Amino acid sequence: MPTDKERMLAQKLYMAGVGELALDNKKSRMLTRLFNNTTEEQQEYRTELLQQLFESVGEKVFIEPPFRCDYGCHITVGDYFYANFDCIIIDVAKVKIGNNVFFGPRVGVYTAGHPIDPDVRNTLLEFGKEITIGDNVWVGGNTVINPGVTIGNNVVIGSGSIVTKDIPDNVIAVGNPCKVLRAITEEDKQYWEQQKAEYEAEIEH
Repeated sequence: MPTDKERMLAQKLYMAGVGELALDNKKSRMLTRLFNNTTEEQQEYRTELLQQLFESVGEKVFIEPPFRCDYGCHITVGDYFYANFDCIIIDVAKVKIGNNVFFGPRVGVYTAGHPIDPDVRNTLLEFGKEITIGDNVWVGGNTVINPGVTIGNNVVIGSGSIVTKDIPDNVIAVGNPCKVLRAITEEDKQYWEQQKAEYEAEIEH
């Protein structure tokens, strides 16, 4: 017979706060409390805490405290991930974040769902749906990414968006609900390469 944790990770109804889930949540709260009490001078320690908290962590990951998550052990983060202040990841299902992903402040990644029927919901049974974020994604501040969503590669999500459905590769998407605004084009690339070249010509490092 499966456990509540096994049902949770299978994206089926389960009961939170029991058995192994209670222990995982307690560990997450301890590690995030330690992380959120660190200073800028303790970057190596922050990395060590994230390595203990997450399922896997890539190179050069930087998260601004405060940060919150349910379990942490269901979160996979690629290389060069940056999250600004007040990031919340509700990881009752797997959360997979690719390489070169930037989060603005107060981004929420919410895998958790609750039954629509109130009688079942009031039993405190819940479920989760996995969220996947591809490579080279910028998520603007105050965005909420809802359960079951996949965001493709090379995507910009405008600030304040509520992402309820999958977003394809190479687009700018914005709004509530979040919808594709336009494709990211070769003209965009040329413009920003020109801006970068101008910067490099004027600034020496």
